[in-house]
Amino acid sequence: MADLELSWAVALAAHDRASEHFWSLMEDRSVRFLPQQLAPMFFSTLGQMVAGRGDAAARFAALSVLGRMHRRLGMYPYHGTVVAAAMVDTLRRFGGASWEPDLTGYWEAGCRRVLRLAERAAGALGDGPHVTVAEVLHCEAVSDDVAILTVRPARRDCSLPGQAMPVCTPRVAGQWRWLSPANRARADDTLEFHVRAVAEGLVSSVLVERVTPGEVLWLGPALDVGLSLERAGSADLLLAAGGTGLAPLRALVEQVAASTTKRRVTLVVGARALPDLYDAVALNKLQQAHGDWLTVVLAFSDDRDVEPASQGDLLSVALCHYKPGQAVYVCGAPPLIEAARQRLPMVGVPSESLHLAATFWHAPSSARWTPRQRVARAAASEVASSAAGNSSASPTVSDAT
Repeated sequence: MADLELSWAVALAAHDRASEHFWSLMEDRSVRFLPQQLAPMFFSTLGQMVAGRGDAAARFAALSVLGRMHRRLGMYPYHGTVVAAAMVDTLRRFGGASWEPDLTGYWEAGCRRVLRLAERAAGALGDGPHVTVAEVLHCEAVSDDVAILTVRPARRDCSLPGQAMPVCTPRVAGQWRWLSPANRARADDTLEFHVRAVAEGLVSSVLVERVTPGEVLWLGPALDVGLSLERAGSADLLLAAGGTGLAPLRALVEQVAASTTKRRVTLVVGARALPDLYDAVALNKLQQAHGDWLTVVLAFSDDRDVEPASQGDLLSVALCHYKPGQAVYVCGAPPLIEAARQRLPMVGVPSESLHLAATFWHAPSSARWTPRQRVARAAASEVASSAAGNSSASPTVSDAT
């Protein structure tokens, strides 16, 4: 079988020139649905999908981006033929010795298939903000493997606290990862992302180690991932955050602070040891500003030098603070989500009060996706099975990989 991945990798090495050529071909054919500034995003995301690269979470993120672009750019089925032809011509031109004649049919069929899935995703996602770019304003290394990126989108952010959005750096064009902002809407329109560099995580490593102020990031549509505060009604909250899973839960605390609904919030933040607590200053400020209704609790799973009340795994410490009637939110790495799904109902937390961050490998039962989102997830699953992809473990919304 012809090697789609190799032909794509070679062309991607000349991404800027290749995406410009791709856009020019469609302009020459009077297919003017794609603005020039969005051509690199569209070209690289489509190519990555056809080449079958990325885990399930990455492919769902990419499909969400293509679906929103399909809807907002007004694409029609006949555009698929021209897009496929432009992709083949571009890969032939920039693929060098990696290009084989047999690849033409594979790429044309792959483009048409992915665009059909994008059309389905467009209907599933519905209307909403367009994809956009964001300027990186600050990059702060807060630990050996975690960085906090502050960005300002070109379009006003309309995401809600607890939602997640696909994020991509042009340094690794076309590879999208889910991140949740750590703040509610600000007057200066900035967003704060917490990113942990994970093992073999190309995108997260680039975001943590290489991205600098002045660069741009690409942002896709924000989606509900099971952490919406609306699900809790007016109930008090118990928030359990593991690692960078703190980001969306910190945004929920900010939402409570700005709300007229009176409720008490207990935020339990887990880390392996005290040096791993990367956001201690912000947590201290939150506690000081909202101590009348907010309690911040620390949990260290492998640090015997802290006070005994803070020793233990995150869920065990969180359960010590659980009170019947609270809505419980959990966000962190996939093992934490799986453990919460199994342990918490067994100790009396009602399923309707338990809200777990989606992993995108499979949706937690408590994350009640809307019918539109279920269709989009089904489409993503179809894409994942239709082409060869990497089968690594999938991240939650809190971790880029």
